[in-house]
Amino acid sequence: MAADIAEQPGGFARLLDGEHAGAIAAVAAEVARRKPRNVVFVARGTSDHAALYGAYLTEIRLGLPVASASPSAITLFGARPTFTDTLVVGVSQSGGSPDLTGVLQVARETGGLTLAVTNNPDSPLARAAEFSIDVAAGHERAVAATKTYTAELLALLLLIEGIRSGDGSLPDDERAALDKLPQLAEDALADRTADDLAQRYRFASRLVTTGRGYAYPTAREAALKLMETSYLPALAFSGADLLHGPLAMTDPDVPVLAVVGDGPGGQSMRDVVTRLGERRADVVTIGATDVPGAAGRLPVPELTDERYSALLDILPLQKLALALALARGEDPDAPRGLKKVTTTL
Repeated sequence: MAADIAEQPGGFARLLDGEHAGAIAAVAAEVARRKPRNVVFVARGTSDHAALYGAYLTEIRLGLPVASASPSAITLFGARPTFTDTLVVGVSQSGGSPDLTGVLQVARETGGLTLAVTNNPDSPLARAAEFSIDVAAGHERAVAATKTYTAELLALLLLIEGIRSGDGSLPDDERAALDKLPQLAEDALADRTADDLAQRYRFASRLVTTGRGYAYPTAREAALKLMETSYLPALAFSGADLLHGPLAMTDPDVPVLAVVGDGPGGQSMRDVVTRLGERRADVVTIGATDVPGAAGRLPVPELTDERYSALLDILPLQKLALALALARGEDPDAPRGLKKVTTTL
């Protein structure tokens, strides 16, 4: 897991190079030409969190309505929804789950424009789709996904911004900002705060993660990583949903990890941190600047756009999951009951 985490700056650089970026741009240009009116994502687990990030991008940047498919409606109950004028995107590291493949097959048969985003371009999912994007993360050693997650995020960002431009290309300022990502990721991974925080949370019995907008997928993915590697019950909430009831369970014995950036989503989270502070919750934020009311911060490099923050905010949380598992005497490379490819029907 440590090796996989460390490879993420290189993964960013690889996706941004001419070959891979060009392939994504070509797909984006074709999607833009076909002018879908709706977008449906289908994914499971970690890839579902990447798909959620893609959903925020799609609604905010493209102005298209987004839905999340329910695979069991098709694979268990035999439904055949009509996907005319709809882009259906399957996101999967392995591309090997039959239920995701089944959704893309039905979508393609009923008039949908289908796209697979996967780390295995020869997978059943990629073969079922009309188009596919290789996230080019390379072989992932650990069961808990790390580098494939951030590769999916960046691939979706390049795809959606390419669709927005109409011809798959990125504006010069966007490309310049993205070219900084590999070094910013190196800087984020060099920080040791997560290792210290793991000792503080070593005996925690449960934990809450929270964020809004582009940060909400980060909160969900962080909770999953903590549960997978440390067996620590971790509940993820949108910052807005947290105030609608779950706030009542927070107290000094329940650590809260709050993703707080500097854009609209982050600004709204500052009020959430204030409310948590009123309950004397143990709040640690993830972001570039300190937040009043928080007991600590997992630092990440400062960015000018929240769209990019999701690519960096997860990095110290991955390190925290790894360090916490080791501090609790667990083996993060071999979580009990889990295997790399989960097959669901």
